[in-house]
Order: sequence, then structure tokens, then C-alpha cells
Amino acid sequence: MEPKSAETGTVLEEIPVERARDEIEAGGIVLLDTREPHEHSAAHIDGCILIPPAMVADNVEQQIPDRSARVIVYCAAGTRSEAAARQMIEMGYEDVANMVGGIAEWQQQGLPVVSEASLTPEQRNRYSRHLLLPEVGADGQVRMLESKVLLLGAGGLGAPTALYLAAAGIGTIGIVDDDVVDASNLQRQVIHDTTRIGEPKTASARQAIEALNPDVEVVEYGTRLEAENVLEIIGAYDVIVDGADNFPTRYLLNDASVRLGKPVVSASILGFDGQISTFVPGEGPCYRCLYPTPPPPELAPSCSANGVLGVMAGVMGLLQANEVIKLVLGIGEPLIGRLLLYEALTTRFTELRVRQDPDCPVCGPEAPEIEDLGKFPDYEAFCGGHTGS
Repeated sequence: MEPKSAETGTVLEEIPVERARDEIEAGGIVLLDTREPHEHSAAHIDGCILIPPAMVADNVEQQIPDRSARVIVYCAAGTRSEAAARQMIEMGYEDVANMVGGIAEWQQQGLPVVSEASLTPEQRNRYSRHLLLPEVGADGQVRMLESKVLLLGAGGLGAPTALYLAAAGIGTIGIVDDDVVDASNLQRQVIHDTTRIGEPKTASARQAIEALNPDVEVVEYGTRLEAENVLEIIGAYDVIVDGADNFPTRYLLNDASVRLGKPVVSASILGFDGQISTFVPGEGPCYRCLYPTPPPPELAPSCSANGVLGVMAGVMGLLQANEVIKLVLGIGEPLIGRLLLYEALTTRFTELRVRQDPDCPVCGPEAPEIEDLGKFPDYEAFCGGHTGS
């Protein structure tokens, strides 16, 4: 006689691999892998969801909300999956089956599995918390390791963004900055430290990133972004992070990114205020739609002239890192057509809608193709002598 749950009276069904295979091929079932992430990454049955044994009670209702659904549970050999199946029955699931013999028996019979061989055991351990997220998983982690992100600036915004993108496993991080580390940077530029004062910021950032995650390749560009080099530099990257400290560079980056179809995550900070938006050519407005012309210099002083709360760089930089990861993985809702404002003294976020300007000279439907960024326009003249944002 098959055992029943003391509370529900529901029978725990034990089915052989052949029966499970037939049901999986027929469709209409939920297949649950209840092993550890590294086991799942090494080999799993296509179409399954992963919930490790210790997390079944906390996560199963979120991932399998329908308690009447047909659920087949498997593990390595059938023991952990049996315990998980019984736990689900106690929680009110009505049609749960345990696959006897587990994936070991499945593989012994020559049935197909999916193997994430591109992740090493060390990487499976490092990124194990990502592998648990259905929105990321092994495929998403591999995508991040294969992605290339360019940071414009290794300063206040670039510092936290770089650290968290490196920690997340973004495989290639390019850094554009021609400045050196100064003691006055250390109040907010957390990727640098006292021992590296006087070093190029790109080199200092590279040291910190490589110490944090050896998976990441860092490409240094110890130069300013100019009309003559912008297309060549940004062309090799999937996403651009705008942490520039001046308006001419922001407008130059915008025009080049629209021409090449590169998404840009742009943020700025001043005093206790910050703002961020994501610009994806063809999917929403560009930076010029938001700011057709730069504000007068007296209304937008630089941080060196006006000051900035150090943690503002962390808040806005981490929001930039979050936007980048969403774009790389194709998940969530990026800040396309939205401007997010943050005010630190009251801890308030405000969201504003940004619409594409039909008369925009860069992304509008009638905008001419930009052939020479050195001539469209004179960025320094256009921005009226701005030196900081």
C-alpha cells in the first residue's frame, strides 16, 4: 500500500523513470529538481525548475502556486525528492509523484540531460546564489560571463558600478578614464584606496576588480572619450555605463550610442540628489530627448564646486549596475522612458516619464544619419563651457 499524508490523505505516488519520461514528453506537468545548484548545473532534465531541499518549504509556493498541478519531483537517486514530495503533500499539493531512481537512473537509461559544462565547479560555487534565481540560472550566468560592459569613468558612479558588475560575473569590463587617484576621491570612489593615490584610475580599478573576481577581464582606456575615438571604443561593448562628469561627453556618448544602437545606463549625482535613466536606441527616448540643451553652468555646478554626499555615488552606482544586469539578461523592466530621481535627505524616489521627441536631431524619425561626430555638433561650444555635471 502506498503511504498517505496524515493530514491530507493524499497518496505519494512513486513512478519509474519510464513513466516520468512519458509524462514529461506528453507535457502538462511541472518537473521539480530538488538537488543542490552545482548538481543541477552539472546535469538536469530539460524543462525542470530547481528548488534545493532546504528551500522547498519557503520557495515551492512561489514557483508552483497551483496546488492541483501534476508535479514530478526528482533528485540524484530518489531519496531527497521523496522527502520533498511528502513535504509538498503536507502543504496541500494534490498530485505529486516521486521519480524512483532519480537522474542517475535517467542517465543510466541513456535519456537526455542538459549540462552546463561552460561553468566550472569553482564558478558554480561563486555564483551559486545567482543559479538559484529562475530569472538568472546557469544560462543567465553564462550570458553575464560572456558579456562586455564599458564604464565611462572610474569615479564616484563608476566605482560601485564596477565592483558589483565584477562581483556579478560580467566577463569583460572596459574602463575609460584619463585621471589619477587623488585623496579627495576616496570619500566616494570606493574602488580606490590610500595606497593607490597618484596611480591612474583605470589601473587602480583593475587591481580592485581582479582581486575581487579573477573571472573578469579588465580593459583600460587611459584617455578621454572624444569624437575621434568614441565609435571605436564603444563599438566592442554590449552596454555602456555613463558616469561622465561633464555635459560635452554625455552628448557625445549619446550621439555615438544612437548611431551604433548601443544601450546606455546614465546617472548623475550632485549634493544630496541623484538621477538615473536607461536609453535604448529604437525602444525609447535618448539623452537629447530628455535634455535638448544643457542647463546654464550656474544651474549645474560640478561636484568639486558644489560638493556631493559620498554615499550618493553608491546608491546611484548600484542602481546603474542593476540596470546593466537587467539589460544583459533581458529580464525585468529597465528604466527606458523613465527618469528616476532620488533625494537623500528625505529618502524619496520620484519617477518621471520621458517621451521620445519627434523633433530630436539624433533619434527622431526625421533625424539625419550622423556621419561625422566631430562635426555634429561642436560639443564644447554646444555645452557652453560646461566642465561638470
